[in-house]
Amino acid sequence: MKPIDLFEDLQANRYPGRGIVLGMDKAGAHGVIAYFIMGRSVNSRNRVFEAQGDALRTKAFEPEKLTDPSLVIYFPVRVHGEQVIVTNGDQTDTIDQYLAQGKTFEDALRTRTFEPDPPIYTPRISGIMNAKDGGYKLSILKSTPAHPEAAQRQFFEYEPVAGQGHLIHTYLGDGDPVPSFEGEPVPVTIDGAIDDFTAALWASLNEDNKVSLFVRYIDLATGEAETRIVNKNQ
Repeated sequence: MKPIDLFEDLQANRYPGRGIVLGMDKAGAHGVIAYFIMGRSVNSRNRVFEAQGDALRTKAFEPEKLTDPSLVIYFPVRVHGEQVIVTNGDQTDTIDQYLAQGKTFEDALRTRTFEPDPPIYTPRISGIMNAKDGGYKLSILKSTPAHPEAAQRQFFEYEPVAGQGHLIHTYLGDGDPVPSFEGEPVPVTIDGAIDDFTAALWASLNEDNKVSLFVRYIDLATGEAETRIVNKNQ
């Protein structure tokens, strides 16, 4: 499948849920990481992204309105040496802990499963990028149709290609219940410097449902990183 336009793909989807984009800029100079969250409930929408060193955490915008922190408050991004981890849940910490033990991204995620939120059974999506060469992996942990108690653990590994990346998100679109993502991560085009890319990605997310966006460009020659955070709640 040839890469498709990232922004057009997201514009056509009212509710992709939470999403990860990993890839390389058109010049082949930067690894590109993006993570966005969306929400339909008050609890999901009551969030902002906050930088904590080189990591990222979610926090309640209005703490008094937070009803259940278990699936909405976590660290989406952590850095372990040259590895940048990005996920849609507390499996970020599991991956970080396993890397510290000399184990792998896959080892960590084989100990985890989808989220305990029936009847949706939201997938856990995860990514990891090597800040030296821009190579990356993506994973989805999801329930099995007709046998929701059984997990499917899928892993994808990519060599970087200038101007290209892959998008994975939790839901195919809006619904009741929302349907889980299907198939492989979607190959997408990546273009523009960090500010242009961030603005275009934010604008492509549904206005009613978008909550927060994180974008990081990593200079593959120096390891230096630039980060942008956009929060609907200000």
